Amino acid sequence: MAGIVNYIKESFGELKNNVSWPSWAETQSLTILVAVFSIIFSLAIWGVDTVFSEVIAYYFKIING
Repeated sequence: MAGIVNYIKESFGELKNNVSWPSWAETQSLTILVAVFSIIFSLAIWGVDTVFSEVIAYYFKIING
């Protein structure tokens, strides 16, 4: 059990002293960038899904006459 406690203490020390954290402004700009790209990719996936759905519906309409 002491090994786990020691590991957690060392992990927090590593995060506090050795990790270089971005500034608040950089964090905000990167968050906005991620949000914008997430929206763009979700719209792209929605578009492709819609096109495939229409193609498949048209295909089954042709098959069933």
